[in-house]
Amino acid sequence: MKKQPFVTKEKLEEIVAKFPTPFHLYDEKGIRENVKALKEAFSWNPGFKEYFAVKACPNPALIQILQEYGCGCDCSSMTELMLSHALDCKEGDIMFSSNATPAEEYVYAEKVGAIINLDDITHIDYLEKAIGHIPETICCRYNPGGLFKISNSIMDNPGDAKYGMTTEQLFEAFKILKAKGAKRFGIHAFLASNTVTNEYYPMLAKVLFEVAVKLEKETGADIKFINLSGGIGIPYKPDQEPNDIRVIGAGVKKVYDEVLGAAGMDDVAIFTELGRFMTGPYGCLVTEAIHEKHTHKEYIGCDACAVNLMRPAMYGAYHHITVMGKEDEPCDHKYDITGSLCENNDKFAIDRMLPKIDMGDLLVIHDTGAHGYAMGYNYNGKLKSAEILLKEDGSFEMIRRAETPEDYFATLDCFPIYKKMFE
Repeated sequence: MKKQPFVTKEKLEEIVAKFPTPFHLYDEKGIRENVKALKEAFSWNPGFKEYFAVKACPNPALIQILQEYGCGCDCSSMTELMLSHALDCKEGDIMFSSNATPAEEYVYAEKVGAIINLDDITHIDYLEKAIGHIPETICCRYNPGGLFKISNSIMDNPGDAKYGMTTEQLFEAFKILKAKGAKRFGIHAFLASNTVTNEYYPMLAKVLFEVAVKLEKETGADIKFINLSGGIGIPYKPDQEPNDIRVIGAGVKKVYDEVLGAAGMDDVAIFTELGRFMTGPYGCLVTEAIHEKHTHKEYIGCDACAVNLMRPAMYGAYHHITVMGKEDEPCDHKYDITGSLCENNDKFAIDRMLPKIDMGDLLVIHDTGAHGYAMGYNYNGKLKSAEILLKEDGSFEMIRRAETPEDYFATLDCFPIYKKMFE
């Protein structure tokens, strides 16, 4: 299977003529088609709502596209809450799923009408002390522990995750919250990351649906929604088969009917908090080959580095690379594709077979539309790049400018040397 960029070489050269590399480029058409498919897949559930995981790609221009289709925002910090509120999210349009949460963030979340998703049973008293009461609508994060398996394959290890409550704590939390005035309840769980299988969501749903039936029976809590969170992944490698969201939606419906429907709970809304699935394939990092080095290995040095995309350096993650204009040439050269950080793990690819790369070639690093720009940092004093949106009509616009030295040094403005830097 061949991975094709969503942008042509000619269009990319047109963009580069206006905006210098490196930059992250996003595909408006792809994002719109994908969110339409998600809504269609879960249209059987009248209360369905996608809360886009802001942490995956916190750009207001992209979030506003998703808002056109009724999506809300899943937030995990104060600044994400602030961004979502500024985007006119109404009450109930924000899900606040955080952990080790500062009191002031709970206060702000309640102020902007976010649904608070408690990560731990001890947070009940902490939340009540922070805002003075327990909200009438509340959610609890569940972690059943152990290993999460699909067909004998281990997908992840929830037992090692810092998130969520045990089964016993979840039941106790519902009883406490109900006694303190909560009237509408939700359950949330995230048991595996970046799954590339249509089975994950239906299996997760079965776990949560069965717990929901028991919770309502044993605690009397009115469960209004079940949040399947994220975890639906994308095929980073060319030989991976992508998830089919329509098949996934049908699988969840089947379990919904079998478990919740049979228990008379067929009014429960389904929520999702997808991030990577929503925007991941519809972003790429565009960089130029600016150096070649012939030592113990063959190296191609780019004007991008791990500051722009840290997943390969942090996780050893695979991101496919296309040498623009050479898509049909043989991959008969072995390269390490590197950035300029003083870190040996600053490599986008190791021993990657690619066509011969010449200086000035444009490289497209695929699937950076989620956890790409968002995970950037400023090590070595490197500055984060711009973000560009390729529109459906072929036009393009900058939706975030590149950082400047002034941005980098802004927090030193209390020191006398600050002004000297720009003399």
